[in-house]
Amino acid sequence: MPEGPEIRQAADQLEQALCDRPITELFFAFEHLKRYESAFVGEQVTAVRTRGKGMVICCTNQLYIYSHNQLYGRWYVRSLHSYPPTNRQLRLAIHNAKKSALLYSASEIEVLDEIGLIHHPFLSKIEVDVLDQAVTVEQLGDRLSSKRFHRRALPSLLLDQQFIGGLGNYLRSEILFVARVHPTLRPIDCSPEQIQSLAQAVLLVCQQSYRTKGITNDLELAMQLKAQGHKRSFYRHFVFNRENRPCWVCGVAIVKETLAGRRLYYCPHCQAKSKP
Repeated sequence: MPEGPEIRQAADQLEQALCDRPITELFFAFEHLKRYESAFVGEQVTAVRTRGKGMVICCTNQLYIYSHNQLYGRWYVRSLHSYPPTNRQLRLAIHNAKKSALLYSASEIEVLDEIGLIHHPFLSKIEVDVLDQAVTVEQLGDRLSSKRFHRRALPSLLLDQQFIGGLGNYLRSEILFVARVHPTLRPIDCSPEQIQSLAQAVLLVCQQSYRTKGITNDLELAMQLKAQGHKRSFYRHFVFNRENRPCWVCGVAIVKETLAGRRLYYCPHCQAKSKP
């Protein structure tokens, strides 16, 4: 499933292709949305916002197109009416004089007015977005330590969009590694230093992933490995999807476990469980 950084990257591409250009044609695959198609023709996209893993396309007609990629959704930005070779099903297409923005396979698409946007059941629950530039380490530390969250196991807490919107499976493994925190701990089990490290890691890992299109490993090491001819999948992450491979830091084999219903990777040496 695309996570916050990937959705924001897609939004950046859509903004560049669509903003301030009149929409010449719009297509919804879902029958209940087709009545809105003509309402967008001649209008312009003013912004493409993200909230966690959700995306909102804002238009001059005061309507908003909400989408959530779920597991298989994918955006393509192409030259006008140039469709990619894919077996995916086209769910939404926005065309202007030069570009086509095409959303495939997503099952969650809605047209909302201002009231619907404010009260949307997914968007309204996200209190903190991981890529919001206004979010601080102190704010995240306070949330981790709060009575609302501090007894939650970290593997499930880091997937809870009400805790922090935009985090997902690869990010939680990488955040816990960068913070050097064992994945079975709860915030209440952590020292103040570990809470600080977790809060810093959330911002650092997610912002780096956004800037580098998904690289969460040490960037100097990643570039060295790339220069040596290694594939991106080899050097992309510190621990995620690296079961039984040596830790880039200490050389101990990375462990894979299923926690909170999904696979999680960690280094048993760098993330050794210790009392705060």
